[in-house]
Amino acid sequence: MNFSEVFKQTNQLCKVSPDGKYLATCVQYRLVVRDVSTLQILQLYTCLDQVSHMEWSSDSLFILCAMYNRGLVQVWSLEQPDWHCKIDEGSIGLVSSRWSPDGRHILNTTEFHLRVTVWSLCTKAVSYIKYPKACQKGIDFSRDGRYMALAERRDCKDYVCVFVCDDWHLLRHFETETQDLAGLEWSPNGCVLAVWDSCLEYKVLLYSLDGRLLSTYSAYEWSLGVKSVSWSPSSQFLAIGSYDEKVRILNHITWKKITQFEHPAIIDNTKATVYKEAEKRPGVGSDEMPLHNITMGATLFNTQSKYEICPLPVQIPVVKPDPDRASPKIGISVLAFSSDSRYLATKNDNMATAVWVWDMQKMSLEAVLEQTSAVRCFQWDPLRPRLALCAGNTKLYLWSPGGCVSVQVPTEGGFQVQSLNWHCSGDSLILLGKEQLCLCYMDTDQEDNCSPDKNM
Repeated sequence: MNFSEVFKQTNQLCKVSPDGKYLATCVQYRLVVRDVSTLQILQLYTCLDQVSHMEWSSDSLFILCAMYNRGLVQVWSLEQPDWHCKIDEGSIGLVSSRWSPDGRHILNTTEFHLRVTVWSLCTKAVSYIKYPKACQKGIDFSRDGRYMALAERRDCKDYVCVFVCDDWHLLRHFETETQDLAGLEWSPNGCVLAVWDSCLEYKVLLYSLDGRLLSTYSAYEWSLGVKSVSWSPSSQFLAIGSYDEKVRILNHITWKKITQFEHPAIIDNTKATVYKEAEKRPGVGSDEMPLHNITMGATLFNTQSKYEICPLPVQIPVVKPDPDRASPKIGISVLAFSSDSRYLATKNDNMATAVWVWDMQKMSLEAVLEQTSAVRCFQWDPLRPRLALCAGNTKLYLWSPGGCVSVQVPTEGGFQVQSLNWHCSGDSLILLGKEQLCLCYMDTDQEDNCSPDKNM
């Protein structure tokens, strides 16, 4: 495993192009495009203000930079550096900007969600969509890029609009059976649209492309409900994370619950493996401390760690949520399926140091990773059943069916990993700190066979 040098970035705006060839980063008001393989700077663009949001077009030819405080969007071309586009929303403001799947239209959402403006880069035509709802996830495109679903709120009722992305004509418009729609998401095969209600009412609705209600699911009443929703890549499972610290799995044939995964404070499941991070701090002058650590003052007191397999039962640390605060830190906030739909990783907010990995074939708990710090981010390798996670410290953690590994990020200045993203090839990771980034290059053969007691 190798690491690159450290580069600057702002607001964690760092993204690899969809074709995997380029790395774009924002540093204040500058946009820097590098070659992923050499990390040499290919293009340097200057925006009109500090960038709030940055996004590649689907064909990797254009980059969108949004400056929300100025109501501006600038678009840059990789093939023609002298060409650029500026979109000014004016006094109506801007709170969100994104590409359409064809990479030739930009969707801007104005302040107070008064409307969504669709701008065409090819024809300069402008279309307006009224009454978009301000919610957790109000716009979603089908995986094939043909359709867009939009949550709408008018006359105190929730609706869903389905648009055809080719010419933006309205295909379907139907009312949903929700009190306060919180989000919607297409299944990966584009056949079913999942719609869920706010946390005040547990309700998940499943609609067909033509607006027919296929099924309604509600696990309980009179308590905080849905917190997260995720489709498996195969479209066979819909995972629903709830405030009651459980994940419920619906099947794609009957849309009924086939199992539920609980997150108990005491793990006594004999089929599961619990990996606990064990730290050891090297002492000055000890044989364990390499010479280069003595000369690098910033890493002098870095703590090394490795995973240990814990005998069952195991007590997972639980933080009691504050009942007087909004959005209590309890329940399943993150759900992530592996690319082959074999595994599901979950995080229960009141057990912030633990990541749970479930086997979807056996419908059982496979592993629990207990960290010494709260888990900040985790993400699956896009090609292999391999999970990377970070905990706001100087380490990178990896899990695969073969075991776990803890890796010290060997950078000066105490680089703390706040977030991470896989390259689309699965051969490297982009590690993001508060104001820096570095790349981690994987030794695929080595990491596919990582052992539980391995420490790097």
